[in-house]
Amino acid sequence: MPRETSRDTIQSRVKDISNFYHKNGRMPSFSEIGELVGFRSKNAVSKFVNKLEEHGVLEKDEKGKLIPRSITYTAKVLGTVEAGFPSPAEEELADTMSLDEFLIRNPQATFLLKVSGDSMSGAGILPGDMVIVDKGQTPRSGDIVIAEVDGEWTMKYLKKRGGNVTLVPANPKYRPIKPKKELSIAGVVTAVVRKYR
Repeated sequence: MPRETSRDTIQSRVKDISNFYHKNGRMPSFSEIGELVGFRSKNAVSKFVNKLEEHGVLEKDEKGKLIPRSITYTAKVLGTVEAGFPSPAEEELADTMSLDEFLIRNPQATFLLKVSGDSMSGAGILPGDMVIVDKGQTPRSGDIVIAEVDGEWTMKYLKKRGGNVTLVPANPKYRPIKPKKELSIAGVVTAVVRKYR
């Protein structure tokens, strides 16, 4: 039986951390990482975490809290599919992809919201969908934003013209909103996630 290489060992340990993350919905603490990978000393755990950070597996925020980068599950990319007229297709492994990496560019500034209401149905955002919001992006005219308008939260297209700002729905049943007193943009919607089953 071939000996396990150092790379195999690291991948195995990363898988253990990944399983912990997906099971508990959070990254393990340094002591929990020690238990997962079999390290007893804090120094060994710290060196291991630094190595994972160098390889882009995880990162630390300004407070030293661990944030996942490439420990999320990956899915096979099997090429493209024709959405127009049917055409012959062959299954071919083109790559693997983590949905987190594909959908989220700035993990520290990103959050999810569940959609309620149909004011953005014309933009393909339906009740029950999840939207991915990046609070680090500078909102531009035409972006879909999460905004607090006069004390109430909403999701709309941001339209700027001169000094005037309007929040525009993507459903003719609703009227555009012009802030009377206050407008605060919490983030820009960067993706929509929908489950069919």
